[in-house]
Amino acid sequence: MATVTLKGNPFNLAGTLPAKGAAAPDFTLVKTDLSQVTKKDFAGKTFVLLTVPSVDTGVCATETRKFNEKATSIPGVAVIVASADTPFAMKRFCGAEGITNVHGVSDIRDRDFGKRWGVALAEGPLAGATARAAFVVDGAGKVKYVELVPEIGQEPNYEAILAAARG
Repeated sequence: MATVTLKGNPFNLAGTLPAKGAAAPDFTLVKTDLSQVTKKDFAGKTFVLLTVPSVDTGVCATETRKFNEKATSIPGVAVIVASADTPFAMKRFCGAEGITNVHGVSDIRDRDFGKRWGVALAEGPLAGATARAAFVVDGAGKVKYVELVPEIGQEPNYEAILAAARG
């Protein structure tokens, strides 16, 4: 069981992070128009999956904005930001921030999503949300890159994620 910290306090995660080279776990997430998106929708395509606790926090908002900007440097690669936020909150945020290059999605209908990906916060004040992590999945559905950000209040390694997504 992995752990992350929040302001230096350690918290356990539920599930196991997928290993590099392993088949990516399934997901069924909800888009801002309330339709679903699944792993199958990206068959044959590379995608970046980012998990964040909530876009209503400063670091999550910054990360989403930065990936919206940087997504243009990886043409043909979808960038998904998944959180425990409702689709309505994600829609409000993306609309207000002009987020158009990133797919903001909610795990509201797939509450085991975080466990399957090993990022579900099992305890602490954010229990039930997802830890900050990044995954790159190739067109064959294999995990190419895994980053669990050790401190929830820190941003991920943007350049390493983008490099993995490029090839």
